[in-house]
Amino acid sequence: MPRNTNARRRRWHGRPMKHRSSTLLLAALLAAACSRPSRDTPAVERSAEVAGTAAPAPPASPPPPRLQAVTRVGSALARAPQDDALYLADEDHAVLRRIPLPVDVSTPPVEIAMPGRPAQVLALADRVLVTIRDPGLLLILRPDPAAGLVEAARVPLPADAWGLAITPDERTALVTSAWAGKVSAVDLATATATWAIDVPREPRGVVIREDGAAAYVTHLTSASLTRIALGGAPEARPVALPPSPFRAPHGKSLSASLGYAAALSPDGRRLFVARHALGALGEQAWFGASTVDVLMTSDEAPLAPRRRQGAPLWRASALDGAAFDDEELELPNTSLAPFVQPRALVYRKSTRTLLVASEGTDTLVELDALAVDPALRPLRTYDLGRHAGPDVYVATLCGAPSGVALSADESMAWVVCRSTDALAIVRLDEHRDDAPFEASPVPYIALAGAPVPQQAALGRKLFYNAVDWGTSGGLGCAGCHPDGRDDGHVWHEARVMDIGGESVNFLGSAENQPADVEPRGGVPRQTPMLAGRVSAEGPYGWNAQSENLAERLREGFGLHRWGPGGLGNGELALRARHLAAFLRVGLAPPPREARKLTPQEEHGRALFMSDTAQCARCHVPETEHTDRMGYPMPGFAVRPGFADEKAGQVFKTPSLRFVGGTAPYYHDGSAKTLEELIDENQDRMGRTSHMSRNDKAALAAFLRTL
Repeated sequence: MPRNTNARRRRWHGRPMKHRSSTLLLAALLAAACSRPSRDTPAVERSAEVAGTAAPAPPASPPPPRLQAVTRVGSALARAPQDDALYLADEDHAVLRRIPLPVDVSTPPVEIAMPGRPAQVLALADRVLVTIRDPGLLLILRPDPAAGLVEAARVPLPADAWGLAITPDERTALVTSAWAGKVSAVDLATATATWAIDVPREPRGVVIREDGAAAYVTHLTSASLTRIALGGAPEARPVALPPSPFRAPHGKSLSASLGYAAALSPDGRRLFVARHALGALGEQAWFGASTVDVLMTSDEAPLAPRRRQGAPLWRASALDGAAFDDEELELPNTSLAPFVQPRALVYRKSTRTLLVASEGTDTLVELDALAVDPALRPLRTYDLGRHAGPDVYVATLCGAPSGVALSADESMAWVVCRSTDALAIVRLDEHRDDAPFEASPVPYIALAGAPVPQQAALGRKLFYNAVDWGTSGGLGCAGCHPDGRDDGHVWHEARVMDIGGESVNFLGSAENQPADVEPRGGVPRQTPMLAGRVSAEGPYGWNAQSENLAERLREGFGLHRWGPGGLGNGELALRARHLAAFLRVGLAPPPREARKLTPQEEHGRALFMSDTAQCARCHVPETEHTDRMGYPMPGFAVRPGFADEKAGQVFKTPSLRFVGGTAPYYHDGSAKTLEELIDENQDRMGRTSHMSRNDKAALAAFLRTL
């Protein structure tokens, strides 16, 4: 049709233009004849005449279009707008790597040392932005022919700077600070922070709407997003986005974790968030399910409706999601976990699909972006790991995918392989009927050696790995302990009956437990933080039941699955030794500000150490603020959906290191804040009932400094 239309235009223009063209040609010839110099005129004079004639200036060529950032959202991996390099934020080696394009093993990457561990990178036409976790910074770099990149400015930010996004005009950057629980704005022209605002725990991904009016922030420890109004004084408020409502128990909204990444559709009308739906239903669904949830930005409402019993999957026919009248009904055709532990998410415009980096399964998973629940519409799984090993089933080439960048034509994806320190080059399915996809071996380039000793190197792979059946039933350690921290979830330690017999397992919700098993719900066990808390020999476990860390890990291998495990003691001990070594040397503790205590915090410290309050008797400062002993804890009400504790149950004194960032509190998560914990203590832990309101506030302030 376009070819025929152009032909009609040529014919239509040809007839009217014929006589006019002849007239113009004749006029031009006459003008040339009248102005032609005489043959008798000397050549020098003719040259002078020509030189003295003011020739019309040639039309000015339009300036080349300004290169825009390939994406306005940061990631562990970014492609330069010039298409000449990739930039990789290597957190474990504290460097930024510039990888020339096309990728060639004979051209090694340029390694640029960072002032701390980089989390995300975003490449502009003339600058490269990098978030630094500790100290909290936004680093602004400029290209340099010799060094690759040189520092242009560094902007101090709240601790643990992590997520990164820029406004549509590329003048302002927003940065999430994970541990500090803040979002900051940076003026890129002046390299200054203009504001910072408090948000809930563990903010990670951030995206800015196409109109620049608002930003959305994801969190590791909650289902709700945070919306920040931009354009004036920033205002933050929660936005509900229930995870995987199709697979939630009827009438119930689930908790969510691992909200590292989000992406907008090209028109900005859909926001996609990859994460885990804790407690989602399904066969042998012990932790829940992986999900990509969709928020319509026009009214900030979830696209997926609440689940009805037996409800089918709706597949949208267009990106508007405005009506369901002409949509196709399809039944779910996938497992609960097409991906596990999503670390990165990108939108592929050419195919209207989503690419998810599945940290736990060492795969890149492509989903249908038109689906109301994209995780129920997997289109292609690209296997990256090549799992092998004489003793442990872990990736040998691409373990723990954590960042994705697309080529300019979107035919290829580059994937960061964190636990194997490599870069995978993945040819993507075009999803064309006339060009069936044929899988081929995925090429890789090695980037560095392991940043930890040899024994811990295998533990590093195991920490992220969800496919070694001896370690876990489909969920890696990082699935509950992201960054070695906690997911904020209270699990159900409950009895399960399976074909392999009876076992005790962790379940995401009471509904995950088989209906005919008693007691219902199991006992509550909140996920503890690991980073910076596992240097002691032992004991470990909420009930001080494990003599040492390796023994606790072996117990955990049986809890974190559906049904009993199948490995022998020797195989479990091997995994536990390597994993314990990594937990002690490979996990970076949260940042701590080195400063003097305020008068209020000093008062709180005096109360903590006093013989009256007796806090320090059990929370011994010299041993991670714990004596590691078990004590009875009477007076706790049974939480809905859980069973009561057995008579005389003791609970180990928890470490108070980094306690300010690990809400909720107690084994059952019944205290939402430190203030609530102290106020409702009832003298179960030390003596606080006699304290005034100011004393309690001072004690809470001091605890946040630990």
